[in-house]
Amino acid sequence: MHGFTYGLGIDIGTACDIRLCAEGTRFCVKEVDIGLAADVGTLSRLPKVMGGLTSWVKEVALSAREFDAAEAHRVGFVSKVFPSKEELLMEGTKMATLIASKSPVAVQGTKNILDATKGRTVEDNLTYTAAWNAAMLQSSDIERAMGAGMKKRKPTFEKL
Repeated sequence: MHGFTYGLGIDIGTACDIRLCAEGTRFCVKEVDIGLAADVGTLSRLPKVMGGLTSWVKEVALSAREFDAAEAHRVGFVSKVFPSKEELLMEGTKMATLIASKSPVAVQGTKNILDATKGRTVEDNLTYTAAWNAAMLQSSDIERAMGAGMKKRKPTFEKL
């Protein structure tokens, strides 16, 4: 994210698994200033990505107060802040390329299991993880990754 990330920009951000921004980014849940409750998902997703309905979430949603990249990072709305839009795009592309180089089965499984932790006990999630991984053993990704590791080369994976 960069520039002015207001309203829909925040909503799109909350739909992402990883959020990055440039240093000069300005954020705002602006809808109360125009006589609306944010209606495209911000009020549903922002508390979830922030770990619950916190005082901070209510403050920014009710006040339409603008906040900057440093605050977004401090409260955990973004995971990294980059000095410029150009560096943000370059590093974001590197991160996406790195993730895309991993086993798609493992990436999907990891994302699914992380998302499933909400509302579950550790014991329940371990059972879920075991079931998920048992099903994923049907793919060739583990064999490909281990074989490539033993040969000290980069693995290639089938597309999902």
